[in-house]
Order: sequence, then structure tokens, then C-alpha cells
Amino acid sequence: MNIHEYQAKNILSNFGVFVPRGEVVFSTEQARSVANSIQSDQWVVKSQIHAGGRGKAGGVKIASSIEEVESLVKSMMGSVLVTPQTGVKGQEVKKVYIEEGIDIDQEFYLAVTLDRSKAQYIVMASSEGGMEIEEVAKKNPQKIFKTYINPLIGMQPYQARYLANKLNLKGSKYINATNFILCLAKAAQETDASLIEINPLVVTRQEDVIALDAKMNFDDNALYRQKKINSLRDSDEEDTMEMEANNHGLNYIRLNGNIGCMVNGAGLAMATMDIIKLEGGEPANFLDVGGGATEEKVKKAFNIILSDKKVRSVLVNIFGGIMRCDTIARGVIAAAKEASINVPLVVRLEGTNVEKGLEILSKSGLNIISADNLSDAAKKAVSNLKG
Repeated sequence: MNIHEYQAKNILSNFGVFVPRGEVVFSTEQARSVANSIQSDQWVVKSQIHAGGRGKAGGVKIASSIEEVESLVKSMMGSVLVTPQTGVKGQEVKKVYIEEGIDIDQEFYLAVTLDRSKAQYIVMASSEGGMEIEEVAKKNPQKIFKTYINPLIGMQPYQARYLANKLNLKGSKYINATNFILCLAKAAQETDASLIEINPLVVTRQEDVIALDAKMNFDDNALYRQKKINSLRDSDEEDTMEMEANNHGLNYIRLNGNIGCMVNGAGLAMATMDIIKLEGGEPANFLDVGGGATEEKVKKAFNIILSDKKVRSVLVNIFGGIMRCDTIARGVIAAAKEASINVPLVVRLEGTNVEKGLEILSKSGLNIISADNLSDAAKKAVSNLKG
């Protein structure tokens, strides 16, 4: 789950991370009073959407007067911001963050994220603040410094000192940066964050260390124990079908292709999408119904797939272990009848109760294309699409 910058900064400040003074507004009418409450010579006005690249797209501006703050908020509110992460359709701005201007002396990059290969958090720091870390890794990898956090004991002061030293910070800058890094690491662990990115991390002329920007992502599987964070979910920023799937316990991600996929198991889903591409097709989604799906859950999954107007063919690929093939078959039939499906439907079943599942499909009276194996299923899904 993603949250907005203003929400991330509020969370981080509770862990002792220094952030600029700021407040979010939801209408132009709020801009003047908020700007007045943030006493400053300059203000930074920021569009709030769940996407990076806002600054380059014109979503971050500096104002030198209250009137300019009002004007910028008015121009941003309701506008559509297009960044590399929003796609060509962009994202409508429904809230704007106003914060104090900061007297910047130096800019750095700092992030805490998960290294799944080591099952540990990794803290990364770089002197190349304000730049995309992928570009730094490509052009100047020697400028990225890393340390790992032992999950049993948390980040240790010597590790934070190592990173602050690598950034060539001295005196109070060094001390403040060390404390900042320790607070950030603690925030990541205690909130089950999958990513906290501070870009840029700035040192002011007064030698304070402040998060000028903040991005936080969270592990969806941990949200049951992070109820306050889960309440920050912004439905305006999320795909409606993905939210609908999440509400029914389904793992669904919409993609750009036209072959809908319903699979049980994330690994099998990835393999299914790979072989569809191998056969020259493009998957329209990732959808994992899980190991214990009911007939009703399968029916809901089917409806979600078909609600995507780009879908021109559907491939159901189920390996029955915990999930029984006859349950899948009944769910597919119920959904197909209810949705009046008018696109080719290819079904490949294997595993528990496979014979019973195939018999149910064959007696359904529906135009269902059976497949012997995964390769056969992908070929039929693609060929029927082309035909």
C-alpha cells in the first residue's frame, strides 16, 4: 500500500524524523489560512498523488507570497498530473500540500527498503540527492553506500555513523544525520514499511538534517496489525478493480494486455503470464485466487477479469492441491453464465478432483475450450484471440 507525502511525513515525525512544517489542503479556500499559519519567507506547494516525478511534471512549485500560494493551489487542484509513473492518462490532483521553504545547503539520498534475497532491511545513502537512484546506480554506483539491519536487534548506532561518515558530514551535521538515520530505520521496522525513500535528504545552513520529500510503501500482508496506517489508504489513487479484488481476498493487478488470467498461486500465475508472452500474447492481469478459494470467490474473480474491457480472451489455469478442480469448475460455470461471457474461455485443470472438474465443464453446455497442459492452454488462448 502507498500513502501520500504529507501522510508519510506525519508518520516519520512521530519517530523523531525531522520534516518541514506543513499542512494539506483539500480546496483553494483553505490555502490562505494554511500559508499564514506556516510562517515563512517562502512556501513549497506540492500536488499530492501516488506517483514519483511530480516536480518534473509541474506538480511542485515555490511561492514567495500568500497570494502566490493561493494561485498555485488553484492551478493544481483538479488538474491532471502526468508523470512516468501515472501513464499517459495521468492522475487528478485532489489535495495539495503546503510547507515551509527550507534554507538548503546540501542534498543527499537516503532510503530503507527490503532486500528479499537476504530477508533483511537495507539502508542506502548517497551524496547524489535529488537524482533518481536508478540513474546513480547506473552512472556512479560507487556513490551508493549500504548497510544491512539485523531484524533481531535493529539498526545499530555504528551503522548510522558509517553512513553519515560516507556522506562526508562533520560536527553537528554528522550527529544530526546519525540520529536521523536511526529514527528512519526504526520507523521502517515498526510500521512494516517495504520502502521509505527520502529524496532529497537535506542539510540546512543551520546544520539541521531534514526530510524534504518522503515516500512510504507498506507490506499489504502486515496491514492487519497496522490499522492506523491501513486507514490512510486513498481509494482515489488506487485502481477500482484492484481494490474490489482486495476486498474479496484476491490478489489482482491490472496489466496492459488483453488475455485475462485466473490462476491459483503466485508462482503459477507468473509462469502463466510468461508462457502467454512466449506464445505472442499479452496478459491483461495478474490474478491469484489463492489456495482456499470458494466457488463464490472464483465467481468474483471471474467477474473482475471480465470487467476489464480490454480482455478479449480468458485463460483459467488451476493446479488443484488445497484448491479442488471441481470447485474451480463450478465457479467458472456460474460466473460464465452470470456474465454472459462473449470471449474465448480456455481452461486448464490439473490435480485434486481433476476428472470431476473436467466432467463438470464438459456437461455445462458452455463453449469452454479445454487444454491438456500449460503450453497448450497458452497456445489456445492466443490463437483464439487472433482468430
